[in-house]
Amino acid sequence: MRYLWLCFVVFTAITTNALTGLAKGNEGGISKINYFAFINDTTVRRDTAKKDSLLRDNANIVKRRTIYDLLADSLTKKPSELSLFPAVSLQQLLKGQFAGLYIQEPSGEPGSVQNMFIRGAPMPLLSPRDVYQSQPLVVLDGIPLVTEHPFAFDIQQYDFNRIGPATNIFAGIDMNNIASVEVLKDLAATAVYGSRAVNGVIVLSSKTPRATRSVTFDSYIGLAQRPHVTTINGKYENAFRQRFYDLYTTNGRYSDDENYPIYLSDSLNNVYSGKSDWSDLYYRNALVYGINLGISGGTDRANFRFSLGNLKNEGVADGTGINRYSAMFNINMKPLKWLVFSTMVNANRLERDRNRNLRDRFAQINYFPDLSAPLPPNKDYYANYIAQYKKGFDNNKTNIIDGYARIGIELGKFNFSATFSVDYNEGYRDVFYARTLLQGNSYASNYFGFSQRLMMDNKATYDLKLNNIHEFHFEVGQSVQWDTYKYSNAYAYKGVNDFIKINLLDSKPKNDDGSDNPNYLNPVAFPRELTYRFLDKTRDNLVSMYAKTDYTFKGKYSLSATIRADGSSNAQPTSRWFYSPVLAAAWNVKKEVLKDNTRISELILRASAGRLGRLNAFDNYSQGPQYTASVGYTGNLTVPGYNAFGVLTRPYSTGWIGYGIPWSYSNQLNWGMDAGLLNNRLRFSFDWYTKNEKNLLIGIPAYAEYGYKQSIESGMAINNSGIDVTITANIINHTKFGWTSALNLNHNANKLKSLPRGLSQIIIDNKLLKVGHPVDQYWLLVNDGIYTSNSQIPVVNGQPLKYNGTPLQAGDPKWRDLNGDNVIDDNDKTLSGHSLPQVSGGFDNNFRYGNWNLNLNFYFNLGRNLINQEMANRFDFINREGNSDVNSVKEITFWEKRGDYNKYPLYNPWSTVIPYRVDQNLFLENASFLKLRALSLGYDFTKTFQAKKIKLTRFYVYATVNNVFTITPYTGQDPELVNYDGYDTGYGQPIPRTYTLGVKMEL
Repeated sequence: MRYLWLCFVVFTAITTNALTGLAKGNEGGISKINYFAFINDTTVRRDTAKKDSLLRDNANIVKRRTIYDLLADSLTKKPSELSLFPAVSLQQLLKGQFAGLYIQEPSGEPGSVQNMFIRGAPMPLLSPRDVYQSQPLVVLDGIPLVTEHPFAFDIQQYDFNRIGPATNIFAGIDMNNIASVEVLKDLAATAVYGSRAVNGVIVLSSKTPRATRSVTFDSYIGLAQRPHVTTINGKYENAFRQRFYDLYTTNGRYSDDENYPIYLSDSLNNVYSGKSDWSDLYYRNALVYGINLGISGGTDRANFRFSLGNLKNEGVADGTGINRYSAMFNINMKPLKWLVFSTMVNANRLERDRNRNLRDRFAQINYFPDLSAPLPPNKDYYANYIAQYKKGFDNNKTNIIDGYARIGIELGKFNFSATFSVDYNEGYRDVFYARTLLQGNSYASNYFGFSQRLMMDNKATYDLKLNNIHEFHFEVGQSVQWDTYKYSNAYAYKGVNDFIKINLLDSKPKNDDGSDNPNYLNPVAFPRELTYRFLDKTRDNLVSMYAKTDYTFKGKYSLSATIRADGSSNAQPTSRWFYSPVLAAAWNVKKEVLKDNTRISELILRASAGRLGRLNAFDNYSQGPQYTASVGYTGNLTVPGYNAFGVLTRPYSTGWIGYGIPWSYSNQLNWGMDAGLLNNRLRFSFDWYTKNEKNLLIGIPAYAEYGYKQSIESGMAINNSGIDVTITANIINHTKFGWTSALNLNHNANKLKSLPRGLSQIIIDNKLLKVGHPVDQYWLLVNDGIYTSNSQIPVVNGQPLKYNGTPLQAGDPKWRDLNGDNVIDDNDKTLSGHSLPQVSGGFDNNFRYGNWNLNLNFYFNLGRNLINQEMANRFDFINREGNSDVNSVKEITFWEKRGDYNKYPLYNPWSTVIPYRVDQNLFLENASFLKLRALSLGYDFTKTFQAKKIKLTRFYVYATVNNVFTITPYTGQDPELVNYDGYDTGYGQPIPRTYTLGVKMEL
């Protein structure tokens, strides 16, 4: 809380002092704002373009009625301003823009997956499955967008990336086509979306057609700057390791160590100990550009908008990049006064160049070659590796299409709309690795998968007004949603040469009569016995109905009630349906008791409470006990056999799934206040919330006597509570000079409330979940230094302190014996730190001088900790040499100096207690940061052209610098480059500093 109040007090003091010393008044215009936006806690970025007077905006399924005209937030940011940032994905555009919305960007690789969380994580993030079920719903023009289902992880031995292209689906959204963005956080706003919206909703509305002709052109071009790195070679690594040999070997010479790596043992070997100039081939200055052309026109009865766009973003590392082609078409028609028809089609193609990481490649092929010699730091040898890599290919393509067709009937107070919408995305990944990369074993794989969502939605509304005092808005809706997810994946080893590359998915191993096809994978391709082919498909349906009533009395008091029923095919037969009630209320204090107060322009209090069901994303939980295939020791999916017949087994590794699993649900309470001071030049929005997640599923250790690893059971409960604060200030608003400022921040704390079977704690892998404690903490040993001599080691009853039965010796860590039993083990671990920030937000400042604009956008995280696993791996070199497993993989970035070597004690690396193990607070670091994320300077030439009678509505030129600087105590690469688990493995590619020059033009 100290972070929160410090930010709040400082910002309020500055803006209040500045505002009270200025003349009153506001040049900003007054526009309409939805009254129920005050009941529904929403953060809105609205476009100021006027809607067509006859063709109403039918872009959103949910439309809240405008009951009274209230002062709009004159400082809300337009999506056109968000698009100044040369981002690839929606997540990058929204980062730091909304209180309560936290974005994770674990890599700067263009097109890679990023995570979003609204008001905390609703469950422990133990796997990609949990991350998937924690994401908010993204809605584009009423279409709830579908993303890649994580069920494909079931056949993967490693979960670094999902099989297939693993491209960020939200990289297919061109912000130049978006008119408004809303983040819906509390149940009053999200209830009409039902159980899909339990994690919050991000609502995107595309630009609507205009009755008058309009042409827009948006473009930018820029450079992503390669990072400055310090490279090292074998001599540096030898010098680093020499210190350990000096301390813990008799002669202090690594040359006498028969297990010393060969690639380091010869100091005269220039391949490893010579020039370290590999970075010239790995890092680069990269091109970024984007272009969008939109045309809109028509009449009052029929109009359209059509746009085309192209974006190219090259990564600064490892030859990565993404290319996006996009097209959007909107059309509205009103053949009759009471009949409206509208449709939208949005199509995107994403072509992605992925990284060449060894780890990801070996995990993809389930094969680890000899890892005794890593890639050399010598440029010539690294170039040879790249040449061998380029003998093959890794093609990743994603096609996305979404759209709707909507018919609306407008009969005065009664309105009805019927909408059919579709969202479909498909991904292809075709891979071939030459034999020279895999010790004579070539590899080929082909993947095709798709995610499809079809939806039929009907909605009817009726408005009633009595004596200009009572206003009612009645709304009922019904929808049916059909989701289908499918993939086919095949791979093979040992091709006869590197020139024949076939598509394994097109192969036909069996004839139509079931007999073997003799031509299947003949010797010119891949031997059949080394070919693996898998496919899977899952479907789920959702039937929903809701009713909603809004009531307003004299524009001062508002009440809203919603009841919704959701029936899911993924729920068990005994509990198919879930009913969600929500109540909300608002009081306009300004109109009631502060009419004559000139300092307070606006004061509204609002509250909401209710319950919303949580969809189960996996259909196998709805079936009770089941049978399945299993993953063999090679990582390949296998089908057990009995007397030469294939059979299925119980899911012993996945876990037992029984009957009686109920719906999970979320109880939420929100209290908020919106205030405007000094003619709304200072605006303040505050929300306190608490969210209680009930009946969550989790695997607990059980039924080992029957061979099961765990039992999937209901009964976990988690609470997230916190506050959202948004402050906007029009500090200076003179004719030639202006200064506006906006601060948004969120403080969130989570706590585990209960576990299945009344358990007080469970251990899952390296994580402890303990009732009464946060779920995002690390479970670590407490490190108090080093034992420099055996005399320092505690002795109890003649027995020295032990680690899991092994006596500690000089050179071992001084781990704290918390329970005093003279043994260091898991009972001495404690919960420490937080992988999610305690406070996060953004701080935006815009300065205007004449036609010039200068904008500074800051982004910050406070109270967040990371495990620097990359440094743990660097120091634990003894246990990471010569093995053929994922822990021994060394990327080319192994020859890059990262981190602070001097902060770690020199333990005995040969000790069997593994002194540099990662599960200790030695590697836990404060990862709070402040970033100047964007600095932009622009000039508006509109008046200049208009003075010359050139018909331009807008002509704006701008230059931006992004990722300008970062202030952080973290000693790793970048505190953002970490995945959901909070462990910095060093695999996150740098987020580059980019320089762009752009133009926005409208005719």
